Amino acid sequence: MSRELRQAAMSDLPVIVDIYNQTIPGHQVTADLKPVTVSQRRDWFLAHSPEHYPLWVIVQDDLVVGWVSLSPFYGRAAYAKTAEISVYLDRTVQGQGVGSWVLTQLPTELVEVGLTTLVAFIFSSNLPSIKLFKKFDYQQWGFLPAVAELAGHPNDLVILGRHYSH
Repeated sequence: MSRELRQAAMSDLPVIVDIYNQTIPGHQVTADLKPVTVSQRRDWFLAHSPEHYPLWVIVQDDLVVGWVSLSPFYGRAAYAKTAEISVYLDRTVQGQGVGSWVLTQLPTELVEVGLTTLVAFIFSSNLPSIKLFKKFDYQQWGFLPAVAELAGHPNDLVILGRHYSH
């Protein structure tokens, strides 16, 4: 099995959107309540840059099976070395070690883009994601109780973070 992390191209946007939309019905991963379209995600895609806030696709055996984005954490200059990480995997590869593989690739990649700190915003009900990030030394840095309503139920937001270097 071959695996690589590569910069996303505009031609990857339909599969990125498809993978994202797979998570919406379960109300565990994203705060979006309705599927998004490729045109709705175009500006988001263009806001990423290989130089600082990359958007990568996870390619396994020549198929895109997931994506990782590093997005600005907060729009002020002092936060420029901190990014929000999002990892989304196609349902066909979840639970197969792909997420762990991605998180092992990050230290090298972060040096290339000048980032030192990552934060992940995860619903408290998303136990597989919390477990994955904690496995890679992310610590709970925040907890926002009942800030989202999904399928008529309140959900908490857990903020996990990790410093990769100072």
